Amino acid sequence: MPELPEVETTLKGVYPWTVGQSITGVKVHNASLRWPIPAQVHSLVGLSIIKVYRRAKYLIFQLSDHQHLLLHLGMSGMIRVMEQGSELLKHDHFELLLSNARVMRLNDPRRFGCVLLVGKAPEKHTLLENLGPEPLTNGFDGRWLKTKSHNRKGAVKNFIMNNRVVVGVGNIYAAESLFLSGIHPKRSARNISLYRYQRLAKNIKQVLNQAIKAGGTTLSDFKGADGKPGYFKQELYVYGRQGDTCFKCGETIKNLTIGQRASCFCPNCQT
Repeated sequence: MPELPEVETTLKGVYPWTVGQSITGVKVHNASLRWPIPAQVHSLVGLSIIKVYRRAKYLIFQLSDHQHLLLHLGMSGMIRVMEQGSELLKHDHFELLLSNARVMRLNDPRRFGCVLLVGKAPEKHTLLENLGPEPLTNGFDGRWLKTKSHNRKGAVKNFIMNNRVVVGVGNIYAAESLFLSGIHPKRSARNISLYRYQRLAKNIKQVLNQAIKAGGTTLSDFKGADGKPGYFKQELYVYGRQGDTCFKCGETIKNLTIGQRASCFCPNCQT
């Protein structure tokens, strides 16, 4: 599933081709995504794209009439920008034609993504209003994690993957951050010290920044807006490495199922 680094990579790819451009056409090839694409998207023709930004794993396009277009990549989606007239691919469900003779297309094989229109205050939309802080901002640190972990009996891995605690820390990045912090993924969130949470918050920022710099993580079919894959997979310490040896200590990487997700870890480095 595309996570925060993959969405940030997509944002950086689409931004220079979309901001400042007028929408000259809208095409819906399959409206049946996670929620049906509203027919009102056709009214966007003639509007300009003022700004594009990210909130959690959502891309938000601010339009000249103060509306906002909300896009999500779902489980395996991607957004590509190309010349108008380029071949339409299977699973290309939605596209915006732009005044610079480019077209922005949402390709979503599993159709778990979304294309929605929201009003003047997207942060108040039901999908966004209860989200936690962005992990790469000053509003997220170890003290925040320690405060939010009060009375949380569950596993710390599930805790940091909770979007109401902090957004964008998906399975890959949670596993890697916990490894770098020396924290066992099944340890109870409430039993972790402030010092260890400070280290964990620092490592979450580091791992996410490294993944963004590498263009995201390619595990199956993620590609950026330019069609190129991400390369962070080459740097993974534990995720997907069950049965391999730990790069730090030589111990065999183990795997647990936590919250119905594979959770690889080093039993020697993580306690």
